[in-house]
Amino acid sequence: MNLNFDISKLRLIIITGLSGAGKDSVVEKLKKKIKFNRITTTTTREKRKGEKQGSPYYFISKAKFQKMIKNGDFFEWAKVYGNYYGNTYSELKRASRKTTPIILMLDCQGAKAVKKKISTAKVIFITVESLRSLKKRLVSRGMDSLSVINRRIKQAKKELKTLSRPSAVKQWDFVVVNKEGKLDETVQKVSAYIKKNF
Repeated sequence: MNLNFDISKLRLIIITGLSGAGKDSVVEKLKKKIKFNRITTTTTREKRKGEKQGSPYYFISKAKFQKMIKNGDFFEWAKVYGNYYGNTYSELKRASRKTTPIILMLDCQGAKAVKKKISTAKVIFITVESLRSLKKRLVSRGMDSLSVINRRIKQAKKELKTLSRPSAVKQWDFVVVNKEGKLDETVQKVSAYIKKNF
């Protein structure tokens, strides 16, 4: 797809990390700290309580999503826990028209894929203080079945191992621990990093 702009010049910030670590909450509170433009992800998962079309996702059917894949509409997509998630070229182009930094929320797999395509992007990894804390959060929010929660914990273990590897420095530009009850502190750290680099 012809985007008519240089993708390498995007002021792109990727927010990634463990499922349940609080990425949505961090991004929501960032709105009060800095100005940014957000890319809205398209997904096939069901809406949760309080969600609506376009906030925080574009919700579509699996058939429509698969058609969009064939049409080459996505610059990044993945199947996560049985649902499709993807980011369109049209959203990327829309976000690029503004001068403020662009924030894109992705799972770890997607973050790695986009970082390869856009090397100038900065990747912020949100993690937690322990797997026990993560499981407590996933259970308390009541959004997933026990089998899905266990799959998320299993994946979290794999991702946490990557943090101790030298290659993590290349994958994640900034790692922040979102401690229980310390969301404002986490948001302040993320905000400071973005202001410094953008």
